[in-house]
Amino acid sequence: MARRTFLDWPVIRQLRGADPTGRGTAVTSERTRRTAPRTAAADGVTDSVCPYCAVGCAQRVAHQDGRVIQIEGSPDSPISRGRLCPKGAASEQLVSFSRRETTVRYRRAHGTEWEDLDLDTAMDMIADRFIAARRRSWQDEDEHGRPLKRTMGIASLGGATIDNEENYLIKKFFTAAGAIQIENQARI
Repeated sequence: MARRTFLDWPVIRQLRGADPTGRGTAVTSERTRRTAPRTAAADGVTDSVCPYCAVGCAQRVAHQDGRVIQIEGSPDSPISRGRLCPKGAASEQLVSFSRRETTVRYRRAHGTEWEDLDLDTAMDMIADRFIAARRRSWQDEDEHGRPLKRTMGIASLGGATIDNEENYLIKKFFTAAGAIQIENQARI
């Protein structure tokens, strides 16, 4: 490493050079000039929407070799104008976190250990329980004979990573099934 002299100090460079306000080259170190953005090596950038809340902030997802390497706000978005909240800025972890669960985990009633299930088995178990709960708790009419056509045995609580479209479909599905207790974490 070359020895630094008095003339290398940023304040001296600022006063001697073409950057008197100290906002450009005068205060930029050699290391900073050599630094490149993470997205410089990306194979491509895809436009997306943040999966959190219902605001719909636009994201730019940089990918390389089939994996996500960076997510940032899209400056083209009239909603977020290139900005993301802390959760949106950290949404890369949804796909790249090393300890992310990628299998269906199940713990039997009164069990103490988790076991892996294949997706088809888990989906069948959920469907069977859903249908059984609906049949068991179906209310066709109230005590005065007024039509109800509802079930109190099924409820839905959506999570913060569910976007507007998914919430719309979940609401339609549970309403069609007769459920009236439908809520989302974002409102609680």
